[in-house]
Amino acid sequence: MPEGSLRDWIALSFATGVGSRTAALLIDRFGAPTAVLNAPDAALERAGVKSESIRSIKNTELIAKADKELAALEKLGGRVLTLAGEDYPTLLRETYDPPIVLYALGDLTGALSQAAIAVVGSRRCSTYGRNAAEMLARDLAERGVTVVSGLARGIDSAAHRGALDGKGLTVAVTGTGLDSVYPRENLKLAEKIAAQGALVTEFPLGTPPLSQNFPFRNRVISGISLGVLVVEGAERSGSLITARMAYEQGREVFAVPGNITSAKSFGPNYLIKDGAKLVHTWRDVVEELPGEIKAAILSGERSEQANRTRTEQLALDEVALSDSEQKVLALLKPDEAVHIDQLLVKSRLQSGELMGALLQLEMLERVRQLPGKSFVRRL
Repeated sequence: MPEGSLRDWIALSFATGVGSRTAALLIDRFGAPTAVLNAPDAALERAGVKSESIRSIKNTELIAKADKELAALEKLGGRVLTLAGEDYPTLLRETYDPPIVLYALGDLTGALSQAAIAVVGSRRCSTYGRNAAEMLARDLAERGVTVVSGLARGIDSAAHRGALDGKGLTVAVTGTGLDSVYPRENLKLAEKIAAQGALVTEFPLGTPPLSQNFPFRNRVISGISLGVLVVEGAERSGSLITARMAYEQGREVFAVPGNITSAKSFGPNYLIKDGAKLVHTWRDVVEELPGEIKAAILSGERSEQANRTRTEQLALDEVALSDSEQKVLALLKPDEAVHIDQLLVKSRLQSGELMGALLQLEMLERVRQLPGKSFVRRL
């Protein structure tokens, strides 16, 4: 498949009624996006293109729109990856309906030069789910696995933060344009991801968070990954859609078991029952990766700092904790948020001393503050 003009790739992607699969087939048939745009109506009809879509393909405004997109993207610092380009994600290209155009901010090629695992789950996650996603993402990132997710609230955000905390790489696949971060509260997180990985989308600049776009995003999340890890998700959740797409794309599916009385645990528990790999630690994921990748990770081919285990680091931190910090830490659990007023009563510390201890524990990444001035212990 020839590379062709970036402008023409974008223009063809803008044509209404021409999905990714149809666009790719037309490019194969005519040789390049430029040839598709310039093809006679009769030739397009013979290729099975409907009359309304032909009119859209022939609309000269597509070219002007594509030129504006390129100029705006360059100003933003982003880039275009086409289905025929060498830098297009190899795994995604091999799927049934890969986008013919991707827009990226950051180093997507570098982030996907190593094994990638998607971590997805509920937006309204539990404390347990958030901590599990963050812990697993951090542990995988520390071992050279790129963490892929969708920048949504809840599990997605926890996965990205875990990867960043692990000093690893992370990729956020969005259902919006690169200039329309959603939710807005994740704007700073998105900036960190672009600096330590990449943001990627198939949607042009200015695309708002439309609900119909997110299933398309989900197929890209699974498509660029070797496997998908579901942490939490209700019976009708996007994470189950992503898992189904992963199965269809021949990817591994993993799941973190959850509380059987919680609706949020239906998704992962159902997947485990259906044959997904049950995950307790990062090793459960790595064990299912291709041989060479698994061997490299398990043999510890990374720097000494990256190879230091979380347990060893926590032990070192424990020695450095003050009496008040140890007292506060002992009152916190990873699966139960405690309000600051309760901590004040139970710790019997002065308000200033408690705040100082909590601040130090946050800096040491031992506790996390939740909305409403509540705190949990980090795993």
